[in-house]
Amino acid sequence: FVQQTKWNLQVMTQRALEAESNVEELKQEISVLQAELESSKVNSEDLKAGQISDLGAVKHNIDFALENLHKIIAGANLSIRQLALGAESLHFVAEVLESTGKISEAEGEKE
Repeated sequence: FVQQTKWNLQVMTQRALEAESNVEELKQEISVLQAELESSKVNSEDLKAGQISDLGAVKHNIDFALENLHKIIAGANLSIRQLALGAESLHFVAEVLESTGKISEAEGEKE
């Protein structure tokens, strides 16, 4: 039982580490997309000032950046949920291990 619990703890730890890694990658992607979005906003402002004549290209850039940003946010939310579930599982495993330790101590005192 203890070995099974330890194995579950290792699996949950690995999942949590992977989720944290995914979150970091998604944060980087969000940062890149936010920079693209900011650039698109600047282009839009330039267009309003009469400096850019290709409104279609600017709109396309903004739409593309927003679409990607929404995808990244959805992925980040999923990774965060997975990380939270992994943390809950680790907490449960820790409680089981603590209970097992208390049971072992009690049995040791009886002997």
